Amino acid sequence: MSLLLWGPALLWGPASLTPVAAPADGGPGNPWFSWRYVHENADAIGTALRFHAGLTAQTVLLALVVAVPLAVVAYWIKPLTGPILALSGVLYTIPSLALLSLLAPLVGTTSTTSVLIALVMYALLVLVRNSLAGLTQVPPEVIDAATGMGYSRFGRLLRVELPLALPGILTGLRLATVSTVALVTVGSLIGQGGLGDLILGGFRNNFYKAEILTGTILCVGLALVLDLLLAGLGRALTPWARGRAA
Repeated sequence: MSLLLWGPALLWGPASLTPVAAPADGGPGNPWFSWRYVHENADAIGTALRFHAGLTAQTVLLALVVAVPLAVVAYWIKPLTGPILALSGVLYTIPSLALLSLLAPLVGTTSTTSVLIALVMYALLVLVRNSLAGLTQVPPEVIDAATGMGYSRFGRLLRVELPLALPGILTGLRLATVSTVALVTVGSLIGQGGLGDLILGGFRNNFYKAEILTGTILCVGLALVLDLLLAGLGRALTPWARGRAA
């Protein structure tokens, strides 16, 4: 076998020491899309898609649980606003490969948990900023009215401020979801990348174009579907915002 065929195996490890099926050139034997490839690998593609969607959902839910309380703290305690935003910004700037390397000794080299932790850290910046922006945009007269009606600080937050901040929170959720769908592919570096495993596998498999493009199309499609679902959820939960926009 040619050294060119074994080159990716030497780079990626013993698991890749298998003959490749696709030619390295751009000829008719290596098209950018192939229904035959999709049909013959439907189970593997479906598994990767479900894993990708599940990991994305876990990430945005966990990040939302962390980000909203942080935004509330920044909203209530103004001196902490800068440090909280700065911390979330610093976490976002850590290179993904370096972050996975730092997490590996703690949760395992090829653990899904390491990818989940990294993704949650990256999602915090968008969610914290948009949640805080939504809270700060609540009209002061509404807050005064709620206080005059006898609402406590927590009661006002739960019954008035968070509902009115919901459009901003949902905007952050949509942005975080779309970016997370893209970032999940980074997990393919440790074999936990969902559709990213298909994309990277195509490169390992002597640049198998059909595998690369299939993973890419499904990744983009998943992001669009989730964004549309969240947009619909936002319209259903915030009818007053829809009426104002109209």
